[in-house]
Amino acid sequence: MKGFSAHIGYLFNEVPLEQRFAAARDAGFTVVEHPSLYSLPATRVKQLLAENGLGIVQSSFPAGDIARGEKGFAALPDQIERFRALLADSLDYAVEAGIPALHCMAGVRPADADRQQMWDTYIANMRMAANAAAERGVLLLIEPISSGSISNYFVEDPMEAVRAMAEIGAPNVRLLFDVFHATMTGQNPFAFIRDHAAQIYHIHIADHPGRHEPGTGKIEFERLYDTLEAVGYGGYIGCEYTPHGKTLDGLDWMRRSPHSRLQG
Repeated sequence: MKGFSAHIGYLFNEVPLEQRFAAARDAGFTVVEHPSLYSLPATRVKQLLAENGLGIVQSSFPAGDIARGEKGFAALPDQIERFRALLADSLDYAVEAGIPALHCMAGVRPADADRQQMWDTYIANMRMAANAAAERGVLLLIEPISSGSISNYFVEDPMEAVRAMAEIGAPNVRLLFDVFHATMTGQNPFAFIRDHAAQIYHIHIADHPGRHEPGTGKIEFERLYDTLEAVGYGGYIGCEYTPHGKTLDGLDWMRRSPHSRLQG
């Protein structure tokens, strides 16, 4: 394991986005991530990372209008042209900003949707996107998201993500495994990690229930870190949780952990 990543879509929300890079650095993080940096020019993201001595783990393909309930559209048959129209610019942005991996959100399943048609659309879109991303040296990520967080999200079960990766058949499509979401769906995250470690690029954590800091719920995080070490996980652990109070006050869990050496 390389260390902890500050998810600055969740952490350091006490300050504007541009200031969160320095806040993460001052808290001891060496890498960050964010679900949508498109409000900033790619050159500005690259500059903020350089100024603060930070790396970046991952970001996302455009997810659409969040205010209207959009959570991506890679699996939506009526959005194929939209997905393809945004692909080149999104990959160019990632390359210019220095972002190595993009999460392509599948989207919310409409009530009357044909699931097989959505699946076929998702596989075709991801296969095409993977080919384009490979030409630019970018990874694409699939993250299963529990319906308790996003109702009717198309890819909820981690095993569906495994199946999708097999059908897409591209080595640059990897798994973003969220321990919180897996726990919400009744999965055993430790067993899944042991069985599918080779497919995991990145890990997200938050405690359950509540989605707050580790130690506020029931997930056994020391067991998680031991499991990741046992399988030889070589990536980062992304802190994608909602701070119970101020971000800095909530980071005591990291300093108290026997695995505190993972921070940077």
